[in-house]
Amino acid sequence: MSNDRGPIPPHSVISSVWGRAANVDVERGEGSWLIDRSGERWLDYTSGIGVVNTGHAHPKVAAAIAEQAAKLIHGQQNIVFHEPGLRLHERLSTVLDGGPWGVFLSNSGSEAVEAAVKLARRATKRRVILTFRGGYHGRTAQTMALTTAKNVYRGHFEPLPGSVYSTAFPSCFRAPVEARDPAVAGAPGACAGCSCRWEEEWDLTLHTLASAEDVAAVIVEPILGEGGYVVPPAGFLPRLRELTRELGILLIADEVQTGYGRTGKMFAVQHQNVEPDILVMAKGIASGLPLSGIIARKELLDTWEPGTHGGTYGGNVVACAAALATLDVIEEEGLVANAAARGTQMIDGLRKIAAGRASIGDVRGLGLMIALEFVQPGAGDGRVPDPAAVKRVIAEANKRKLLLLSAGSYTQVIRIIPPLVTTAAEIDLALKILEESLDAAGVTRS
Repeated sequence: MSNDRGPIPPHSVISSVWGRAANVDVERGEGSWLIDRSGERWLDYTSGIGVVNTGHAHPKVAAAIAEQAAKLIHGQQNIVFHEPGLRLHERLSTVLDGGPWGVFLSNSGSEAVEAAVKLARRATKRRVILTFRGGYHGRTAQTMALTTAKNVYRGHFEPLPGSVYSTAFPSCFRAPVEARDPAVAGAPGACAGCSCRWEEEWDLTLHTLASAEDVAAVIVEPILGEGGYVVPPAGFLPRLRELTRELGILLIADEVQTGYGRTGKMFAVQHQNVEPDILVMAKGIASGLPLSGIIARKELLDTWEPGTHGGTYGGNVVACAAALATLDVIEEEGLVANAAARGTQMIDGLRKIAAGRASIGDVRGLGLMIALEFVQPGAGDGRVPDPAAVKRVIAEANKRKLLLLSAGSYTQVIRIIPPLVTTAAEIDLALKILEESLDAAGVTRS
């Protein structure tokens, strides 16, 4: 970057509302790596919060962006048709089985969730939306009302839009009776003798807070994101699909963080062959350009009359070109399969590292969406959250040029989100750094 504009401004020009996971002055990126202004290389296992699935500045994506930007940067959806948008709409309408599907494009995850809620209410002529506790769906007014991952996302902003009620999400580690082993017969997220009691809570919610005939939709993350990377038991989503169909309730799958190969399938619902009515997508769809949207059953999408919903920048032509290139890279480089293989490698390595460390309560994940949950040894029932340990470990990892993020309602979880292009050698390096960071942070073996 040219310095003819004078010295680079200080960090203080950025609003303090942006909570910081690290303080890297980045110059450029390549693959799984960020390079700072002094030339130091940082292994980025945040992926910009699950965005750069194809890695930083993938040459094919960068070339598509540059080529399109030289021709047209903005072609507004209400006024013109452009080739990248037409091709992307057609392509996204076939990424899910079943259908027929339709597509609506917007800019951010929050906007896409808003679109899903508006469509569900319009199509069903019902008003209530159900959510699951621990879910994160955005920070606009409507999506704050849906979000219960942490109080910081919604606290002090009331009143929020109404007719939104939350129910219990199943967590094997934090089951009400006792923690359960999620690994049974090789089924991802399965658990034996589950004591999550989510279905009892679902039924109670529909007998105390809302009547089923008033519920337009339930929105669910197939794996909780900000809520702690919680992988539900294998029967959860199929049973939820059965219940919603019985009650005429639409199922919205929020795949903003789980989508585009992150979990070792193109979308996380595909692990359990569940077909939602509406799927919300963002983050990994365009390798870093602002793009989001919904894939919805065509008959639902057709209930929107012209002008019912829209946005100035939705389906931006450069972002659509980036998305098409992103889909090409995911397919051509086998990134979904790589996510599954590298995820298994990472989880196996983490379980070996965690063995004997009483401060690590749980190692979990699916594909390259992986978490370590930290607890206070000897406190309570062994599941008392320890956010202080998370801060120490992340700080030590930063010292060793590994970027990680926290998650969980008490910030008691470290989430590991590598780009899907990451290699076996990079995984081994990250495991080595993590082991060193745990030791340095005092999270030692007993």
